[in-house]
Amino acid sequence: MVSASGTSLLLAVPAAVVGAACMGLASAAQARATKEVEVSRILDPGLLRGLAHRPLWLIGMVATGAGLALQLVALAFAPLLVVQPLLITSLVFANVIYSRLERRPLDRVMVAGSFICIAGLAAFLVVARPSGDSVGFSGTTKPLPLAFALATVTVVALVVAVLFHGSVRVLGLAVATGILYGVTAGLMKAVAGEAREGLAEPFQNWTLYLVCIIGPLGFLLSQNTFQQGQFLTPALAVITALDPLVGVGIGVWWMGETANTTTWALAGEAVAGAVILVGIMLLASRAEHLARAQAGLDSGVPRTAPETSEGTV
Repeated sequence: MVSASGTSLLLAVPAAVVGAACMGLASAAQARATKEVEVSRILDPGLLRGLAHRPLWLIGMVATGAGLALQLVALAFAPLLVVQPLLITSLVFANVIYSRLERRPLDRVMVAGSFICIAGLAAFLVVARPSGDSVGFSGTTKPLPLAFALATVTVVALVVAVLFHGSVRVLGLAVATGILYGVTAGLMKAVAGEAREGLAEPFQNWTLYLVCIIGPLGFLLSQNTFQQGQFLTPALAVITALDPLVGVGIGVWWMGETANTTTWALAGEAVAGAVILVGIMLLASRAEHLARAQAGLDSGVPRTAPETSEGTV
């Protein structure tokens, strides 16, 4: 016989995975569409006006709505610390779908880097052993330290994105996007908890309105990130890794959820984080290699050590 908590997971886990597939489709479609419009300034709403006329981008928007709805369903039945990390599988879905949109084979190194990121996060979950099912902010936590840290990193990332160009700019945009996405997910968890008390309850609290500000800002930044980056996978890896990790921090620091914090657990979590970084670095270096190879083709210079399986995913 399945327990009540088991029943909740049977609902939450499929919702989270299907939601990740929808978000992967959204990322791939939106990234492809951003290449079809004029490059805009960071946080310029004009980018969205241009994209609104692209059918592929509209498909991505529908997929985004479906993904967010499924994420909300999952968060209503399981802890933030369980649901958020499952969403990193959107990276694999985005890889496959984007390669099909570009009509290119999957690049083996990019796929390997994606799986390394997912493996690192899976290891983090096993070691951290997240638990708890909070429905709102805990009065026993101290939210200011984490809030200050997240705000500081976001501002620094945006400054870097403004001052620099190329891959450094994309990295800054991706970091800021991932943080805003993670904060949005944490706030959505609180909104889901408020909705349990009545459909009108979220409208009487500040959380929903903050979601309506931070969520769109994160989305606009994501479109800037896709447009500025030559390749989808490295930037998306940063976003999809930071999103659940920030969600984990919010679950523990703001909502009173728990995780294993013994000395050995913290060491294991640090190793898992290092694995995620290795995956991201592999993706970034591969993107640089493919960019140089493409530049050589464009200039008429043959590539060195060509590989038939290379694709720009």
